[in-house]
Amino acid sequence: MKKQFKLGVIGCGQNAISVLRGVVLSDFIREKKIIVSDKNEEILDGIGYLGVRTTFDNKFVAENSEYLLFALNQKDFFGIAKDLEGVRPEKVISVMSGITKSEIKNSLGIGFIKVARCVMDLPCSIGSGVVAIDMHDFNKSTDDTDFISNIFGYLGSVISVEENKLNAVSGICGNSVYGLMLIDGLISAGIKYGLTKNEAKMVAVQSLLGTAELVQREENTVDELVIQACNQEKFAINAVKSLQDNSFSKIISNAVDACSAQAVGRK
Repeated sequence: MKKQFKLGVIGCGQNAISVLRGVVLSDFIREKKIIVSDKNEEILDGIGYLGVRTTFDNKFVAENSEYLLFALNQKDFFGIAKDLEGVRPEKVISVMSGITKSEIKNSLGIGFIKVARCVMDLPCSIGSGVVAIDMHDFNKSTDDTDFISNIFGYLGSVISVEENKLNAVSGICGNSVYGLMLIDGLISAGIKYGLTKNEAKMVAVQSLLGTAELVQREENTVDELVIQACNQEKFAINAVKSLQDNSFSKIISNAVDACSAQAVGRK
């Protein structure tokens, strides 16, 4: 039976808003084919400019949407799943942290449910992020996999992986906190040596943007690029030695471990 809405969204946090902006402003999905529910009226009012339909009725969204996207925290999801008893969503997309596909299926509990599980990072909010998706349940339908991929394609780079790899992606992205904290440290160091905050920010941000582009384009390994950088600027070797002496790689590895341990399934 054809559904009234192409995409229904339950929960309207930052991830949901990023998705909605991407698909509406790109005209991938017409706004009248999207419905969004949230318990917070102010949040729903805040997306009024997108033209999508809004409601407080989660059950109506679940019953009338071809694809049902959950963008909730753990506590709210399990509570809402109980309220959806008797509803038969067939195609579910999750951008929820820490809730596995099997938990989603068990919580909804009725019929055969296909679930695509996604991990997003903060730069998705400006269309420059990373989205990792497990679409294994949808592999028999290219229409479904293309649709789901396209939803997130407006948010940045999309990588298709198995669910057991999502924690690794989450750990590496860390919702971008690694890059943010590195930039903050570089800005502080720049100010210490006489730069204004704006000058230090520009230098730090552009340097990291350029470095990322270099790694993306070059066939050389990162180790080879480090050697090349040290050859170009001889004093850079002092920075490398300092980072090695302070176990920089281990610090990053430990941070990834701490993040990924919670990324897929509660440990």
